Amino acid sequence: MDNKDLSYDLELMKNLDIRAIDPSTLVDIRSVDIDPNLTFEEKAIAYLSQIKNPYFFKCGDMIVKISHANTETTIDDCMEGFYRSL
Repeated sequence: MDNKDLSYDLELMKNLDIRAIDPSTLVDIRSVDIDPNLTFEEKAIAYLSQIKNPYFFKCGDMIVKISHANTETTIDDCMEGFYRSL
């Protein structure tokens, strides 16, 4: 899969309607385990491989949708801060 395909897949994931998602298809965030000794890039890969869809996951019975404000801060900036905090 090249970057174009990945960008397309991520755009599709981001635009899913939360009301149309089957909760049984989502990963529970509590089951995601990231080694704090990994590099930023390794943490990102580990997170994405475990969570499957970075825009939707569940926490218990609750479906969570991730989004960000339209600012100069990029999603990469936000995710880097998140991964560095692990």
